[in-house]
Amino acid sequence: MHDGIELEKKGIPTGVICTEPFISSARAMSRLAGIPDYPFVVVPHPLGSLNPDALRERAAMAAPEVLRILLAR
Repeated sequence: MHDGIELEKKGIPTGVICTEPFISSARAMSRLAGIPDYPFVVVPHPLGSLNPDALRERAAMAAPEVLRILLAR
């Protein structure tokens, strides 16, 4: 979340993706950064233990929402 917000502040559109356990942290970080309604995409946890095919599946699930966020900027 931090990196996405910092990139946005520099004018670089960013689509942040986080997993379910980090939703409250992502919201808190965006509030602290002064952007309480900063949009982000939530995908099921975990990601780190997924094989490449399962990870591609998660990415495909998230892609439409990431595009929506990026195109809204």
